[in-house]
Amino acid sequence: MKKIVIIGSGFAGLSAASFMAKAGWDVTVLEKNPTTGGRASVLLADGFTFDMGPSWYWMPEVFERFFNCFGKKVSDYYQLQRLDPSYRVYWPDDSMDIPADYNELKILFEKLEPGSGVLLDKFMQEAAFKYEVGINKLVHKPGQSLLEFADWELVKGVLKLDVFNSIKHHVRKHFNHPKLRELLEFPVLFLGALPKDTPALYSLMNYADIKLGTWYPEGGMFKIVEAMTSLAKELGVKFYCNHEVTEIKVENGIAKNVLAKNIDAQSSVQSFDADVVIGGADYHFIETKLLLPQYQSYSEKYWNKRVMAPSSLLYYVGLNKKISDVLHHSLFFDVSFDLHGKEIYTDPKWPSSPLFYVCAPSVTDNTVAPVGGENLFFLIPVASGLEGDTEELRNQYFDQILSRFENRTGQQIKDSIVFKKSFSVSDFKNDYNSFKGNAYGLANTLMQTAVLKPGLRSKKVKNLFYTGQLTVPGPGVPPSLISGEVVSREVVKNYG
Repeated sequence: MKKIVIIGSGFAGLSAASFMAKAGWDVTVLEKNPTTGGRASVLLADGFTFDMGPSWYWMPEVFERFFNCFGKKVSDYYQLQRLDPSYRVYWPDDSMDIPADYNELKILFEKLEPGSGVLLDKFMQEAAFKYEVGINKLVHKPGQSLLEFADWELVKGVLKLDVFNSIKHHVRKHFNHPKLRELLEFPVLFLGALPKDTPALYSLMNYADIKLGTWYPEGGMFKIVEAMTSLAKELGVKFYCNHEVTEIKVENGIAKNVLAKNIDAQSSVQSFDADVVIGGADYHFIETKLLLPQYQSYSEKYWNKRVMAPSSLLYYVGLNKKISDVLHHSLFFDVSFDLHGKEIYTDPKWPSSPLFYVCAPSVTDNTVAPVGGENLFFLIPVASGLEGDTEELRNQYFDQILSRFENRTGQQIKDSIVFKKSFSVSDFKNDYNSFKGNAYGLANTLMQTAVLKPGLRSKKVKNLFYTGQLTVPGPGVPPSLISGEVVSREVVKNYG
């Protein structure tokens, strides 16, 4: 039986592990941290259960399709609940709840801009086409050659895919009201680029948001990690957590084994033989820290020219009381959208007046907080690579957004905080070896799409492959599941 070693157990690594086991390989997964899941880790503290990473569950059919590939269903592992309203947006002058029902949303659009309901129909029809082609075709391409895209349906539909137009221009062609524009532009922030730099192809995210809905896995997002880990183990995958990979041993351009330090055993180093290696951890880290220079595909100059998706300044907050009239997801767009965007991408700096997001899962799920308590997750997008990530700075930002949260919700919570932990750029580097402390990988700009991303196969090490948010198809949980499938298909195609 051929052996494969997978470095990292984020969503892409877990996906690849199951697909390789299904293909009959002997699969070993090495994970630096105490649990599987990579950035989708969990924090258990004082009776609270905090999802430390992803908190939005979009594109449910991608998860269903993943489990279906192994004769399973999502419901075999966890239960889903559709959120309604999907989320709330706080504007400078008021707030807006986004209904799960499409017809109700159209009525909301019409109130803000007469005639926009019909335009939303047209916009969503185009988004549906992009979603169908993008998720079912484009993201499944391994990005090894332009010939992959010599597909008649793709060629025929290239203009409809709007690859060379920006999402900003596309949205503004349909809608004039600033709130509607921001509402339709915000999902691309998950892709890590300004709307003006993101191809209009990604209006497929609007389809995912508005038509497919926002969901919640009961028990939290870590339930997905537990489900995927359980599935992989059922298929025979072996997991070694607290195993920090220190080197990929290469002989004559072929990876022979992977060395990992057993953190539990302190200085103990183990060697794992491999016919193939898949890097599911940070691509830049694997290239620059685990391989000798002669085996690195990309130079430091190349990496420093990449446009990175943002990092995040995160706060995990536990309250000893319940709060009222707060939704599961809230977006605070009560300050300048453009200014914060410039401070992430154009002139990177710690933001002067940031937009932020709040997740309150205990509003939906009473198991993630003690009885009578509330679980809150605050997120401020910040530029990757920032210096000066100090406790003092984190406290300043927390006071700023907490004040805005209290003012807009009309509820005082500062004196009710019984648990608080922050996480930001330096933690992404330390815990996940994240390049420049990014949270979401590479920005999905036109020049970093498909074949223009770092390749899923090493140019210098024949049997070394990559998966995850720094290679195809890109950032996000659903794309990561697909990334694991795509890389596994390439391994099997080349190595049987």
